[in-house]
Amino acid sequence: MPLKKYTGRADTLTSTLQNQIGSFCQSLLSLDRVGIERLLQEGTLNTDPSRFIETIVVPALERIGSDWENGIVSLAEVYMSSRLCEELLEEFLSAHHIARKAQPRIAIAVLQDYHMLGKRMVLSVMQSAGFAVLDYGHVDVDGLVVLMLKDRIDIILISVLMLASALKVKELRKKLTLSGSKAKIVVGGAPFRFDQRLGLHVEADAVGTFASDAPGIVEKLAADSGLTQEVHL
Repeated sequence: MPLKKYTGRADTLTSTLQNQIGSFCQSLLSLDRVGIERLLQEGTLNTDPSRFIETIVVPALERIGSDWENGIVSLAEVYMSSRLCEELLEEFLSAHHIARKAQPRIAIAVLQDYHMLGKRMVLSVMQSAGFAVLDYGHVDVDGLVVLMLKDRIDIILISVLMLASALKVKELRKKLTLSGSKAKIVVGGAPFRFDQRLGLHVEADAVGTFASDAPGIVEKLAADSGLTQEVHL
């Protein structure tokens, strides 16, 4: 079962946190770079930057993703806001010298599918949570196996929109096994939400329902597999 570290639900948050998350969401959707930078600076004056990212930034990204699924915001708004967040957080992490987590070698990819939004959301959440992740973009099964072997990937995150792409995960599993790789496969996307048995069918190690599931899933897989060594991607 996937771990949900950040729910973003109003009934589990204080009014202050709800307001902070709401403000961050609005600034992201408005593509207000100055406003986002101000919120980051103000929000970390009296608290650890990593804590602010975990409690405000990640839930804000999840809320935007949920609003898209419910038809409240457009696909373009989600895409642009997640790109901006990813860019600003990279600058923020570097400026504050926030250490990346001790972690396995992680990569993310869109497997024979042209839906890039899910990947971008997961990548933003992972980076916000302090993980370094290699982004393979859009790739086919054979190309993904080559990249994973070259980079000695321990955990691969795969986002898909189409069922045909989801079914390719089983082929990936077979080829990774034949190559000798013991990499864990984490999947997510519409086909896996519609059919809760699909993850088992394609032999994935874990299924994420929301982008915010990713850090918890990775941490659990890493702990269970003894993959928490320090790496530099």
